[in-house]
Amino acid sequence: MLDGKHIILGITGGIAAYKSAMLARLLIKAGAEVQVVMTPSAKEFITPVTMSALTGKPVVSEFFTANTGEWHSHVDLGLWADAMVIAPATACTIGKMANGVADNMLVTTYLSAKAPVFVAPAMDLDMMAHPSTTANIDKLRSYGNHIIEPASGELASHLTGKGRMQEPEVIVAELEKFFAESQSLKGKKVLVTAGPTYEKIDPVRFIGNYSTGKMGYAIAEEAAARGAEVTLVSGPVAIKAKHPAITVIDVESAKQMLAECQAAFPHADIAVMCAAVADYAPAEPADRKIKREKQEIPTITLVKNPDIAATLGAQKKPGQILIGFALETDNEMTNALEKLRRKNLDMIALNSLRTPGAGFGTDTNVLTLIKADGSESQLPLMSKRDAAARLLDAISPAK
Repeated sequence: MLDGKHIILGITGGIAAYKSAMLARLLIKAGAEVQVVMTPSAKEFITPVTMSALTGKPVVSEFFTANTGEWHSHVDLGLWADAMVIAPATACTIGKMANGVADNMLVTTYLSAKAPVFVAPAMDLDMMAHPSTTANIDKLRSYGNHIIEPASGELASHLTGKGRMQEPEVIVAELEKFFAESQSLKGKKVLVTAGPTYEKIDPVRFIGNYSTGKMGYAIAEEAAARGAEVTLVSGPVAIKAKHPAITVIDVESAKQMLAECQAAFPHADIAVMCAAVADYAPAEPADRKIKREKQEIPTITLVKNPDIAATLGAQKKPGQILIGFALETDNEMTNALEKLRRKNLDMIALNSLRTPGAGFGTDTNVLTLIKADGSESQLPLMSKRDAAARLLDAISPAK
C-alpha cells in the first residue's frame, strides 16, 4: 500500500525523535519516498545528516538555505505529499498546528498540506493529560487529522504513564491501513443526503430544523477519500464540500431532494440518507409575506412530505446498499428497528438527542449501527468524520 507513495516525515524536538530514524527506514523499505522536515529543536535530538542518509534526500528545516538563498517551498511540499506524518509531535508543535502558529517550516508545511496528516504525540504523562493538550489534540482531530494515540510505559522522566510515541511499526501499519481503506470504494458511486429541508410558509418563512449537515458532509468526504464518486444532495447549510470527487446538488425542499435522489439512485452502489427531512410542509404556501397586522391569526394546514428513504427502498435493486439515519428522543431502538424494516434499509444509524455529544450542530456523534440481519454495533463518542469512517467500514463492499 505504501509503494510509490510520497510521505513527508515531520520531526519535532522530543527525545522520541530517535525513533524517527527507524520509522523513515521502514517507510522506505515499504516502497515510499520520504522527505524529512524538522523543526530547529529536533536537530538537538537527531541530526539532519542521519535522516538525509536514510532517506537519500536533503532534510528541510529552514525556509531557505543560508549560504545560497535557495527557497524551500512549503506549498510545493504540501502538493507533493500523499501523506504527512509528524512523529514525534510535541505538545508545543501540536499547539502550533491547532492554532495556526506558522513560525517554522514544519507547521507551514502542515498548513499547506492537501494530503491526510497523521500525528503521533510524544510527551510526559502530565503534559499529555493537561487540558490544553487534550483540547489541542481534539481540535486537530476535528480538522480531520489522524491521531495515532501514544502508548503507555516508562517515559524520559522515568515516570510511567501515557505519552510514549507509538512504535514505528505501529505507525507504518496505520498508514498501510489508511491507504488500503482509501481504495475500498474505488469505482463505486455513492449517494449521500445531508442537512435540513426548508418548507416554505411564505417567501420569508419556512418550516425547518436544526440540522447543520455536518454528519452527511463527513460521510461524503470519507466516501470520496476512499475512492468513491460521490453525489451529495444537500439542503441549506453553511459548510462546503472539499473533496474534488464530490458533486454537490443544492436543494431546499423535501420534494426537490426526492427528485434529485430519484435521478441519482439508479446509478448508485451505496446511498446514505443522512438528511433531516422535514416531515410536513404547508399545503398552500403564501406567495406574499403574511403580515402580522392582519386581525385574524393565520392557520397553516400541513401535508405530509414524501419519505425519501422509503421511496428509494421500494426502488432498490439487488446489489444496492441503502442506509438510513434515525435521530430519536424516546423509544430509540424500537423506532429505529421499525424504520429499518418499513423503509427496506440494509442498515440504520441510530442516535439520540438525549446522548451528550450527539445530534445537531455538534462535531461529534454517538451512533448505534443496526443491520437488516439484526446485528448491531455501538460506537462510542467520536468525531463525525471518525463515525463516518466506521459507518462505511460496516457496509464496505469488500467486507
